[in-house]
Amino acid sequence: MGLADLHIHTIYSYDGTASVPAVLTRARQIGLDVIAITDHDEIIGSLKALELAPASGVEVIPGTEVTTAEGDLLALNVTQKIERNLTLIETVQKVSDLGGFCIAPHPMSNGIGMKSLSAYSISKALHKSTVGQTLIAIETYNATTLDRTSNHYARILADWLDITPTASSDAHIVEAIGLGVTEFDGRTAQDLLTALQNGNVRHRKQKEWSSVRILGSWAANYMGSAFTRWSVETR
Repeated sequence: MGLADLHIHTIYSYDGTASVPAVLTRARQIGLDVIAITDHDEIIGSLKALELAPASGVEVIPGTEVTTAEGDLLALNVTQKIERNLTLIETVQKVSDLGGFCIAPHPMSNGIGMKSLSAYSISKALHKSTVGQTLIAIETYNATTLDRTSNHYARILADWLDITPTASSDAHIVEAIGLGVTEFDGRTAQDLLTALQNGNVRHRKQKEWSSVRILGSWAANYMGSAFTRWSVETR
């Protein structure tokens, strides 16, 4: 059985606090087999993680969380930035052209800072047959969303659309990595992709953090990582 966290942010996200080496170390410590770095509209963190992955013992799927005109979209197995503010269908097509795949993160969530896809946008896009070949899953458990009810509605939506449900941490601090993970048969990223395509995955959840802990931990880490993030942004 493999364990994957497919929604992790680093200091290369405007709201991330964890360095790439720290993310890889944490992932190895808690027994993850596969992770995806999905910084907001940025790919640098993913490429650094991909470079460091062989020595870390954790397989990295490069990716990014793309701001579409309709909400955020995880673009995975891509190694270049994708244009912002395209429609959902246009963005999925770009990811397909790059040989990647997509997951809709925290759909319908109204949490602070969330730019989420609506049920209508997702279902409308999936009516186009080619979209479903690339948009293969919906994140139905986001461990750090402040809008807990959105996870419930995301599960209902995934069942209705008959699309694979995933669980991820959406970690913006290193301690949150692995709070939600996707279980799959096998150990490799290719095994994971096959499982996602076949709908053969399961969720593993840690004890949920309160909203106060989520926000408080992020704020403390954000202030603590201010110099590191400033160094990254000025390079």
